[in-house]
Amino acid sequence: MRLTTILFGKLGEWSKKYANLPDRYIDRVSERVLWKSPPGKPQFLKRKIVPNKKLYYSIHRPWSTNFQYENWVMKRRDWPPVEPIKDWSFFRGDRVELLTGPDKGKQGIVHDIIQERNWVIVHGLNTKVIVREKKKGFPGIYLRVEQPLLVTTQVQLIDPSDLKGTAIEWRYTQDGEYVRVSLRTGRIIPIPVSSQETVDYKTPDMYVEEPKDTTESDVKELTFEAKLKTFEMDIMDKMGIVEDRVPKKYYWY
Repeated sequence: MRLTTILFGKLGEWSKKYANLPDRYIDRVSERVLWKSPPGKPQFLKRKIVPNKKLYYSIHRPWSTNFQYENWVMKRRDWPPVEPIKDWSFFRGDRVELLTGPDKGKQGIVHDIIQERNWVIVHGLNTKVIVREKKKGFPGIYLRVEQPLLVTTQVQLIDPSDLKGTAIEWRYTQDGEYVRVSLRTGRIIPIPVSSQETVDYKTPDMYVEEPKDTTESDVKELTFEAKLKTFEMDIMDKMGIVEDRVPKKYYWY
């Protein structure tokens, strides 16, 4: 269980890229710090801070209130098994075909990725009707919400040459580029440009440097050189102060 938590208990790479948030912020809002007293006599021993890294991931992201409610308020059920995937092959903007469910055979565009559970959400397909604000004198508001699909068994990529579903494989080109290749036709399936888009609808090409932004040259500038000296010794060397005092002899008994 500890190995499973280490492998699958972290936020996915593409989920972090889409969030466009610093890693330190994601770790701080997702891990709840608990005070744990050691066994024995806790009234005489120091308590240690233990971050809870066993998190339950769903369609709600760690920086949302629903994620906090699912992890810290609700009592979790069985730990969901997640099949490890070496090379993630589904990106935002990909056209996929559904293999199961009422929308079997239909094609749609990947709208969101939940890499921690091997899920993708396809725009307009595999929906579920939910009712909001239902009261005694009001029938409520009916909404269709897309449900996640498992990438290993429930969806497959579409070959852009003939718009048919196909299995894919990652291969290297002659130029050394790592690309997705259709096993049926042998054609390259390019990664959509929209996969680089973040939650604020920005891509690296659209970003314009502002006057208050820290430039690359300022970041790479070396302003501190580490030395095996204390702070006082470093100040003395810079100011030319020489220690000429002789310490008084003392004895240990």
